[in-house]
Amino acid sequence: MPEAPKVVGLVVKRQRAEAAALATTLIGHLRGRGVRILVESELGELPGVQVVDKIAMARTADLVVVLGGDGTLLGVGRLAGPRELHVLGINLGGLGFLTEVSTSDAVAAIDRVFAGDYQLDRRTTLAVRVMRDGVAVASSQVLNDAVINKSALARIIDLHTSVDGEYLCIYKADGLIVATPTGSTAYSLSAGGPLVGPGVAVMLLAPICPHTLTLRPLVLADTSVVRVQLRAPDQEVFLTLDGQEGIPLRDGDVVEVERSPHVVALVRTVARSVLGVLRDKLHWGER
Repeated sequence: MPEAPKVVGLVVKRQRAEAAALATTLIGHLRGRGVRILVESELGELPGVQVVDKIAMARTADLVVVLGGDGTLLGVGRLAGPRELHVLGINLGGLGFLTEVSTSDAVAAIDRVFAGDYQLDRRTTLAVRVMRDGVAVASSQVLNDAVINKSALARIIDLHTSVDGEYLCIYKADGLIVATPTGSTAYSLSAGGPLVGPGVAVMLLAPICPHTLTLRPLVLADTSVVRVQLRAPDQEVFLTLDGQEGIPLRDGDVVEVERSPHVVALVRTVARSVLGVLRDKLHWGER
């Protein structure tokens, strides 16, 4: 049986009263188990908890409980490091591909974790770097995707792309998505990319509104290293990480993407298959 968590972190969707109220309930329940409880400053000063930032929480907690939607969980997932990050998602959002537990089942789900009645669904992440004149000016990682995208008024941009040092093509498009299997149900899907099971060892390239219709989404091995050089003088172009963090790019910048060694382990307290999730969330077979 897995060892019960000794340090539990709570991340709450901002400006969501329901999330804050549920957090208070869970804190009371966790106190009874004698664990160390970490919270963000948004919850304020509460007895029996320690206020930390999310980075410290991800590095310290044995379990991070996310109260929100998939976006809130993605913000935590980008903080994964050498110490495997275990995340339990309580769904207060919409679709809930990643956050599986309903609010009514939150306490019971935590009890199942302490009883060892759960599985770990390990998800890969991508390491992303922005190189400018041979120097890394930004770096991060993503659980869903890294997107190079032009602003609303910019013209089509040129993205000189190579894979493992071999020239692939110039994407003349509104942008390019580099996604994990987890991200295959997100922006990549909207751009015509394939749905991929989370356990498949691949990386996805999906151009956004390509000028040439023969440029289609591409599935690569997750051992690949993708390099994309921007050629777009005098245009506004951004690198967006999981749809949450934006980095302005300059003409000539190179975005490098490869598999990160860090893993996000989603805590599953109920049995659910990938096909079942797709069937339920995307309403397959319904008329």
